[in-house]
Amino acid sequence: MPASPEPLREVAGLGPDDLSEEILSATQPLVLRGLAAGWPMVRAALASDRAGCDYLRAHYQGATVGAMLGGADAGGRFFYNAQMDGFNFQPVHAKLTGVLDEIEAKRELDPAPTIYVGSTTIDTCLPGFRAHNDLNLRGRDALASIWIGNRTRIAAHYDVPDNVAVVAAGRRRFTLFPPEQLQNLYVGPLDFTPAGQAISLVDFQRPDFDRFPRFAEALRHARVAELGPGDALFIPSMWWHHIEALSPFNVLVNYWWRAMPDYVDTPTGTLMAALLTLRELPPAQRKAWQEIFRHYVFEADADTAAHIPPHARGVLSPLTADGARALRGQLLKKLNR
Repeated sequence: MPASPEPLREVAGLGPDDLSEEILSATQPLVLRGLAAGWPMVRAALASDRAGCDYLRAHYQGATVGAMLGGADAGGRFFYNAQMDGFNFQPVHAKLTGVLDEIEAKRELDPAPTIYVGSTTIDTCLPGFRAHNDLNLRGRDALASIWIGNRTRIAAHYDVPDNVAVVAAGRRRFTLFPPEQLQNLYVGPLDFTPAGQAISLVDFQRPDFDRFPRFAEALRHARVAELGPGDALFIPSMWWHHIEALSPFNVLVNYWWRAMPDYVDTPTGTLMAALLTLRELPPAQRKAWQEIFRHYVFEADADTAAHIPPHARGVLSPLTADGARALRGQLLKKLNR
């Protein structure tokens, strides 16, 4: 590659109860070395891969998990097929014990078929696991998920929630890009994706700079970190991240939360509605709507509606649960016309 990503900023010496509001509300990514070093899951995985698998088995009570199976020729990369009308992996439902058995059976193969259990709710899959393997997120209502697999590569994507990702077994390399690098990452379809989020089409192991020339500019802004068992990474909302699992057995625990009330919808719906209503307008009209969004949304402040009596501000009033419910009803009527 023509540029070397710069390392991420790091903090060491913190434990599961030491995450501050400053860290949890940051807008820049941060490596938290050894944050979960005391977790029993981490200690088991450091003893051996078998001990790590056995620790998971001890908490498993039989719930079916969703997994993705990829051939050895994919090199661990979960992606589209050659025609981009499907994917290079097979989704299956399986028992977690069977997945762990498969990982152990294939650990000496190089290359190996790829197996990956992604974004599985911990409390459903592994009851009791969080009693001794958890983080104090200062009252945040976070979704705690577990990700298990062998050597895998997850294409660069963003998530709307903030995220703390903890490496509980194995090693992972994270490559992150700030949100403004969108145009240089060559993102694929928005509505046909391998796992729900739009992904970069660039193969980070073998980038094709003839096809994706602006990716060289993205690399100038990249941040990278390699994490081992017990290390964690705070990933702010909307930061692009590419994840490589580097060991024969890898476990990641992550926590997602939104810094907004539950009644506020995800902005992804707004993007899709804008594609429906704005993108095909003549350029002059799109520019006019750009100004409207700037005024009412992106640069809105206390002065935006100050000239209107408070009782008459309607949707320009501060959003409440009742206001959100009413506004959602208006939108549904318009969409269902």
